Amino acid sequence: MWWNWKLIFLILITTLVSYTAGIGIRNTDKIAIKRLLMILSITVSLGILIFFKYANFIVESFILGINSLGGGLTFDAINIILPVGISFYTFQTLSYVIDIYKGKIEAEENPFYYALYVSFFPQLVAGPIERSGDLLPQLKNKEGNHYQNLSIGLKQMLVGFIKKIAIADMVAVYVNNIFNNIDNTNGLLVLVGTILFSIQILCDFSGYSDIAIGCARCFNIKLSKNFDKPYSAISIKDFWNRWHITLSTWFRDYVYFPMGGSRVNKVRLCINILVVFLLSGIWHGAAWTFILWGLMHGIMRIIGQLIEPLREKAYNKWNINKDSIFIKIIRISITYILVSLTWIAFRSNSLAEMATAYRLLFSSWNLNGEYFNTFKNILNMPLEMAIYIPIAILGLKFIDLIRIEFKESKMTPYVLRKVLYTVLILLVMGCFIYQKSSNIESAFIYFQF
Repeated sequence: MWWNWKLIFLILITTLVSYTAGIGIRNTDKIAIKRLLMILSITVSLGILIFFKYANFIVESFILGINSLGGGLTFDAINIILPVGISFYTFQTLSYVIDIYKGKIEAEENPFYYALYVSFFPQLVAGPIERSGDLLPQLKNKEGNHYQNLSIGLKQMLVGFIKKIAIADMVAVYVNNIFNNIDNTNGLLVLVGTILFSIQILCDFSGYSDIAIGCARCFNIKLSKNFDKPYSAISIKDFWNRWHITLSTWFRDYVYFPMGGSRVNKVRLCINILVVFLLSGIWHGAAWTFILWGLMHGIMRIIGQLIEPLREKAYNKWNINKDSIFIKIIRISITYILVSLTWIAFRSNSLAEMATAYRLLFSSWNLNGEYFNTFKNILNMPLEMAIYIPIAILGLKFIDLIRIEFKESKMTPYVLRKVLYTVLILLVMGCFIYQKSSNIESAFIYFQF
């Protein structure tokens, strides 16, 4: 409302319709009426989401398709403001109504508790995507160790601020310089930009999740884990078990399983996987670059599914221990490379720029003096940024080592912990002041979704 007060009516309508549908489903024994109420609620929620997020994209794509066949239509974009967080709270209301229809949960009687579930501020704008069965009971619970939860929450928020402000925002300067000037770059710069973006998007989004989870924990609320070291994944399937976990499990439970999941023939299985990843791409943004990004992951996921039996046979035939460090390093490296290559599509501003980036990456590698001058001019790393980023990464490593994200180690000296906290807080403040004085943008990437 502080940004645009009119947009509050969207979340109010979505909340009111889904709440009413939930009560209606509970109060009737007729399956047809239950189904009708569920469909109406889903239609309203998805209708609002589709209009505000995809109306321009749908109309523009339709007109481009007609024009490609010889039509002469023109397109004037509708001035639609994308409401912050609409993709996230829409999915929460959808899961609520569907779970009531399936009999997994009871409808919430109190409209204010339900409204709080939909609009709980720490995770409203960018997740994690919570289920009502997990969050609603906690909102009513007045028990809990307040001091311990406050301590744990503030530490996790600190981790999130380090990831976001001291790493993601600093790295973003180079990423933007490269991808916003893709025609003036070269293969080496695209490679560097891709690696840096893989760091940026992880620290940006997992950083926000840490802040949201930590903030909620300060109020005795435990939100769902959203990231689990995704770049340690040994396959694309494993990556999606670690990346944006609440979105992955949402699509699994409400799209993949209803279509039959893996309990179908191979052709249907491939279709199911492709549909899920296509929807994931569409969910991330109204652009063909996001759709292609989703399809890339879907195709890689299908290939991984198909070659898994062959890989197991090869391990057995050659007596290879698939759990050995060597095999894991190889699989982690391959997975990271494949995921990073798809980030190019995710980050590119258009299909044309995406094609240029891939072309440069795989062709423009003439390493001469001019090449490295271009490299130096675009990166142009200031001294402050060269200092902040490695300190931030080391700080996160220290936090991980002494396990202060969730539980303090009794073996760690008290003074050492306090000194570390102080240094990291000052680091975050220093990065924040530097970014403001240098006019560096710091919006969360996932706010646009």
